[in-house]
Amino acid sequence: MTPDLFGRHRAVLPDWLALYYEDPLEITHGEGRHVWDAAGNKYLDFFGGILTTMTAHALPEVAKAVGEQAGRILHSSTLYLNRPMVELAERVACLSGIPDARVFFTTSGTEANDTALLLATAYRRSNTILAMRNSYHGRSFSAVGVTGNRGWSPTSLSPLQTLYVHGGVRTRGPYAHLDDREFTDACVDDLKDLLGHARAPAALIAEPVQGVGGFTSPPDGLYAAFREVLHERGILWIADEVQTGWGRTGEHFWGWQAHGQNGPPDIVTFAKGIGNGMSVGGVVARAEIMNCLDANSISTFGGTQVTMAAGLANLAYLLEHDLQGNARRVGGLLLERLRAVAARVPHVREVRGRGLMIGVELTRPGTDEAAPEAASAVLEDARAGGLLIGKGGGHDTSALRIAPPMSLTVAEAEEGAAILERALRSV
Repeated sequence: MTPDLFGRHRAVLPDWLALYYEDPLEITHGEGRHVWDAAGNKYLDFFGGILTTMTAHALPEVAKAVGEQAGRILHSSTLYLNRPMVELAERVACLSGIPDARVFFTTSGTEANDTALLLATAYRRSNTILAMRNSYHGRSFSAVGVTGNRGWSPTSLSPLQTLYVHGGVRTRGPYAHLDDREFTDACVDDLKDLLGHARAPAALIAEPVQGVGGFTSPPDGLYAAFREVLHERGILWIADEVQTGWGRTGEHFWGWQAHGQNGPPDIVTFAKGIGNGMSVGGVVARAEIMNCLDANSISTFGGTQVTMAAGLANLAYLLEHDLQGNARRVGGLLLERLRAVAARVPHVREVRGRGLMIGVELTRPGTDEAAPEAASAVLEDARAGGLLIGKGGGHDTSALRIAPPMSLTVAEAEEGAAILERALRSV
C-alpha cells in the first residue's frame, strides 16, 4: 500500500478497524487462487478474503452472471417479487437438510446470526442464549453479545443473557486430557448442570468449526449429544455455518453434518463463500420458526438481484465441479504436509482442521503459552514469500488460519506449504 493511501485510511476510518501487516497491503486484482497488490507483486491466496472467495478470484461464470444482471437491474428490495432470490432460496432450502425450510437473505454473516437470534428469542419467548466458549458470531450488538472470544467482543452490554458452554476447543481447557467419548460426556454433563441453574434458554448457537477462534472443533457428535438434551427441553439449535458451509470441510456439505445423528439444526446461518465475494448472507429455518414474527419486516439489500445472480452462478459452479470433493482431497494432502512440517518446528503446538479449513496453533517453544508475536512474524514472512494467510485464536491461543479457494490445485497446495514451511522455520 502506498504511504498516501495508508495515511488517508487512518485519517477517516476507525482506529479499531484492523489491518494485516506492518506495511498494509492493497490488493488490486485477482485470478484463480492468486491476487496482485498495487506494486505488482503476485501472491498465492490462502485466506480468500476471510473465506469469502470460495471458488476462485474473477471466476468467469460469476463475473458473467453479475454483469448480465447488472445490465438489467441491480436492486429492488424485498418489497417486490425477485426471481433470482426465489431461485437461490429454492436451492438453499433443498440443500439445507431442514424439513419445510424457509430462507431469508441478508447482506452478511453478522446480520444472518442477528436474524437467527431474533427468530429464536421470539419463538421461544426467552432472551437467554447458550453459546460456546472461544466462539465468534459477528459484529452487531446481539452477535457480539454471544461471542465467546474476548478479543472480538468490545462490550459486555447485550440485549441477551448469554451462558457459555464447554466443548468448542478439543485440545485445551479442563477436559482436554479426556478421550473423545469422555470429552463429549463431560461437556454434556456440564450443559445439563448449566441448564439446571438457568431459566429456559431460547437456543444454542454454535460454529461446527470455530473460525476466528483458530479453526478449532469438538469431537464429531458433540452437538448431536447436545441436541438430544436441548430437544427434550424445547431449546433450539442454531448452526453458524458462515465459515463451514458449502463443502469447505470436505467431508460434509455443512459442518453440522458431522453432528447430525439426532437430526438437523432448527436454524442454519450462512454467508461468506456463497457469494464468492459478493455480499450475501442468510438464514434457513423450519417454517414455524421463520414465520413466528408478528410484525412486518423487509430487507433493503438482502437478496438483491445482482448478489443473488452471483450466488446462483457460484453455487452451480461449486456443485458441477465437485469442489467439496476437491476440498477433501487437496485439503487432506495439505493437512498432512503441514503436519509433517510441524513435527520439525518447535513453535507449532498443533495442526488441525478439515478440508480446506486448516489451523496451525503456535506456542512459545517448550511451553503451552500462546505466541502471538510468532504468528505475526509468520504472517509477514509468508507474505514476503508470496503467500497470504490469516490468523486467529481465542483465550491464550494464537493460530494461523489457512482457507484457500476450494478450487485449489495439488501443485498450488504444495507451493503454499513450502512457503509456509520456510516462514515457520524462520521464527
